Amino acid sequence: MAYKIIASQCTVCGACEFECPNAAIRLKNDIYIIDPKKCTECEGAFDAPQCDAVCPVPKTCVPAG
Repeated sequence: MAYKIIASQCTVCGACEFECPNAAIRLKNDIYIIDPKKCTECEGAFDAPQCDAVCPVPKTCVPAG
């Protein structure tokens, strides 16, 4: 499973991009997206997904699916 960013809630602050241990987050068309092929939900690296942990807007980085 992977995480996704709710585009309508994203403030494009960039905090998530730099915290992702897998470089799964990138800016595309002025909005951040998570590459589901690279996202591991930070398993093995952190206790919780870092995109969600650092996002200033609650429930913007959420499980996909």
